[in-house]
Amino acid sequence: MLFSQTAEYALRAMVALAEFPDRPQTSQQIAQRTQIPASYLSKVLNTMVKAGLVDAQRGIGGGFKLLRQPAQLSVLDVINLVEPIERIHDCPLKISAHRGHLCPLHQTLDQTLATLQSALAKASISDLIHDDSSSTPAGLCKSEVRKVQPTIRRRS
Repeated sequence: MLFSQTAEYALRAMVALAEFPDRPQTSQQIAQRTQIPASYLSKVLNTMVKAGLVDAQRGIGGGFKLLRQPAQLSVLDVINLVEPIERIHDCPLKISAHRGHLCPLHQTLDQTLATLQSALAKASISDLIHDDSSSTPAGLCKSEVRKVQPTIRRRS
């Protein structure tokens, strides 16, 4: 797999939040919809909060909410928070003859990474929700997506 599980989980969580950008969602709701283990999801969401992409509010009506519009948040933004794509600037083998330039192998790999970065920078989180396919975003079940309601707890 090209990306780590953490990157995959971060993208799935952002897609889940982007489905309802103006409504806070609890970590339990997000975990259930995205099939991410709750403890792992908490770590991912905390990273997003610290980076300023997500807001967290405690209490009744609280939860997690995007701080940017999904169309203004690229897939690369999310991936770079949890697993930055590292370009090849110097010979990984430290061959002295390769100082100042990359060999054809590493130059090709670096160009591929540059193409990947460009494609991910052009794709927004909104693009992952709104496409012409019949599938739901990030594998979310349509029935589960539509059932999500804000959690309101009443005092007894």
